[in-house]
Amino acid sequence: MWRKVAGFNWVLCFLAVFVQDATAKARTLDIYWVDVEGGAATLIVSPDGQSMLIDTGFPGQDNRDAKRIFNVTREAKLTRIDLLVITHFHRDHVGGLEALAEMIPIESCVDHGTNTEESNQQWVEAYMRVCGDKRAPVVAGQEIPFGPVDVDVVASDGRLITSPLNGGSANALCATAEHRAQASPENQRSVGVLLTYGEFTFLDLGDFNWAKEIELSCPVNLVGEVTVYQTSRHGAWDDAGAPTHLFAIKPQVIVVNNGPRKGLGGTSPGYDEVTTAHFERMINSPDLDGIWQGHLSLFDPDPAHNTKIEMIANVEDSQDCVGHWIRASVNSSGEFTMLNSRNGFTRNYRVR
Repeated sequence: MWRKVAGFNWVLCFLAVFVQDATAKARTLDIYWVDVEGGAATLIVSPDGQSMLIDTGFPGQDNRDAKRIFNVTREAKLTRIDLLVITHFHRDHVGGLEALAEMIPIESCVDHGTNTEESNQQWVEAYMRVCGDKRAPVVAGQEIPFGPVDVDVVASDGRLITSPLNGGSANALCATAEHRAQASPENQRSVGVLLTYGEFTFLDLGDFNWAKEIELSCPVNLVGEVTVYQTSRHGAWDDAGAPTHLFAIKPQVIVVNNGPRKGLGGTSPGYDEVTTAHFERMINSPDLDGIWQGHLSLFDPDPAHNTKIEMIANVEDSQDCVGHWIRASVNSSGEFTMLNSRNGFTRNYRVR
């Protein structure tokens, strides 16, 4: 009798430890930047296991980007994607969706609305084939339920929040701001979200261009200072990275979702100019603790014009790339760890 009870108690203790260990592991907010060669795909898993995917990368290439996203969902031990956020209808943000939907269930979708230019209609149609009966548009100022994580929509369909969040206040840098003309209308419609978990904040503005960044930050910085910022436009210099915006939000860590020949170090597709301007603006951002890159920029691989090699997930050109990812794991205490899956390099931070 004693042996049975003791054995039973031992099993209960084992189960309790197992559950506690699993719960402890689940207490981090995990953000994965999937390598989609200069597109966008950011997977977020809340401490209670809910999942949100922001964008789905490019189409084609034997479903390369969809496969990479799916592999990361397996790394995160997901069996479904609870919420898909499509920031806007460009092929590098929505192109991988149909293939991905064949690999893993997608429960619900949000977007800025289906209004866009004729040149983007094929991507709206592809999106609707997957999300048509389970989608909803979101508006600036709306909150998206996501367990213990606050998700505020700060921009959608060209409109911005009207009251500051996260301690946002008047921005003195606006007095000397450089103003540029609006670029792609669809980029301006991007859904932008601000995630808050305890003291930690993460800002993703899709493909906001320079003018839209200024609008978000002047005369009042509407999003305050952020912990991690996914830089707009994949780090391209010519259409994003306005210092008036970047220096006001003061990111502690910047993640650049660039490709080897897209984004950081170059201009918009179709231009041959190489420039270090955006990288220089980033490294001069006040209170910056680190930059993490999806790729070494092969526009300009000079180590002085890229972050430290251990903080770059992929160093090859696209045809040789296997698609390593970057992850932030955030504790409720305000501590977070950045991980490069290529080499296992980690760096620990504490929210300032």
